[in-house]
Amino acid sequence: MDTGFDLRKHGGVDVFLRDCPTRAVLELIASKWTMLVLVALEDGHPRRFAELRRRLDGVTPKVLTATLRALEREGLLTRTLYPTVPPRVEYRLTGLGRELGGLIQTLTDWSQANITAIRAARREFDDRAAQETEPVRR
Repeated sequence: MDTGFDLRKHGGVDVFLRDCPTRAVLELIASKWTMLVLVALEDGHPRRFAELRRRLDGVTPKVLTATLRALEREGLLTRTLYPTVPPRVEYRLTGLGRELGGLIQTLTDWSQANITAIRAARREFDDRAAQETEPVRR
């Protein structure tokens, strides 16, 4: 399958091939909750689970736990367990995670700056779609 520029010659990966390992990374990064965790931790300060859960309105504990584990597995954040009673756990981005968090922050800023135009485009599209599906009256 010809996918254009073949990155396999430059490190063994080509994201357009189904078995490329970078696809799993992109799938993780493209998750809404991953993006929000990265932005929430992007300032460099460690956060506890409950802090992240409050910050990420609507995330369930199960989804947040899975997201944090996936980010830790990929080397994007560290989990530090303090031997206190009760135990205290903090999450912090690694250097790799901070680099990615900065990129995601740029996307977040773009989204917030352009939401008015996006909403207008959405309304125009919905209006056109509604007109196209209306029955013709004679």
